[in-house]
Amino acid sequence: MTPGFDDIPETALAWHRAGTGAALATVVETWGSAPRPVGSQLAISGQGEIAGSVSGGCVEGAVVVEALDIVGTGGARLLDFGVSDDEAFAVGLACGGRIRVLVEAVGHDIPGDLLADLVARRAAREQVGYVVDTRDWARHLIGPETHGDRFRLDRSGFEEDGATFIGIHNPPLRLVVVGGVHIAQPLMQMAGLLGYDAVLVDPREAFASEARFPGQVLIHDWPDAALAAHGLDARTAVVTLTHDPKLDDPAIVTALRSSVFYLGCLGSKRTHGKRVARLEQAGFGAGDMARIHAPVGLDIGARSPAEIAVAVLAEITQSLRRG
Repeated sequence: MTPGFDDIPETALAWHRAGTGAALATVVETWGSAPRPVGSQLAISGQGEIAGSVSGGCVEGAVVVEALDIVGTGGARLLDFGVSDDEAFAVGLACGGRIRVLVEAVGHDIPGDLLADLVARRAAREQVGYVVDTRDWARHLIGPETHGDRFRLDRSGFEEDGATFIGIHNPPLRLVVVGGVHIAQPLMQMAGLLGYDAVLVDPREAFASEARFPGQVLIHDWPDAALAAHGLDARTAVVTLTHDPKLDDPAIVTALRSSVFYLGCLGSKRTHGKRVARLEQAGFGAGDMARIHAPVGLDIGARSPAEIAVAVLAEITQSLRRG
């Protein structure tokens, strides 16, 4: 799956539990300019309802026919489709390609309890992978303890054996920005474009106002309480921007005690030196300091708030994808 979340497995499970029958279709391989990436899913009910997409519309009809053929009996199958240049152009691509789609009936091919477990882990924001061996059709779930690179890169696909497919189900990426300063305005907007669920934390309502951040999620609470309530995990990045230790330090302490994949702090090297001294007095060590990106952002010579936001998101992306 790509970053971001959908409700395709949840929809298939609901149809299965309602007794209408359900199947899941998953893009497992692509060649050329495929309309949808590997891991994309389409749910089909026994009544012909659909949710999601495996091709942006190019081959959905054929996939639905195959799904309805097995929804009541099982019989997982791999389907190969070619997408013509004209079809690709219709969904915004320059040229065509080929896609391979795995179709499985819920309750027959995919055990209902296995799908329910997958849905429960997704709801709990756990990183989970769905594994199916297309030789014997054995299926199970895995966590990021194995195949860590696949989870870090959101990369579903076949293993080297060419038969074992792993579908990565990562929770949505989140960004917590502390401080409603000028840099936060473009940073929040750009983060949304990159697929992050972004929230702004600042107890100062004059800074974190709807007028300054229209349409954004605003939390008017002290950062440590806000971060603890919001929840921090391995798919969350935290950026502090206030320059005020009374606001930044509680957020940094809370983030360091969590598994966030990125922690960036605005301020000069001199400011960061003072920050490090305060954190050392609070009991944090060299390993903790190494997790802090400060001064925040890649050194690209950024000057304006928007350019600094670009530098910050570039560094967040680098930390996410390269580890």
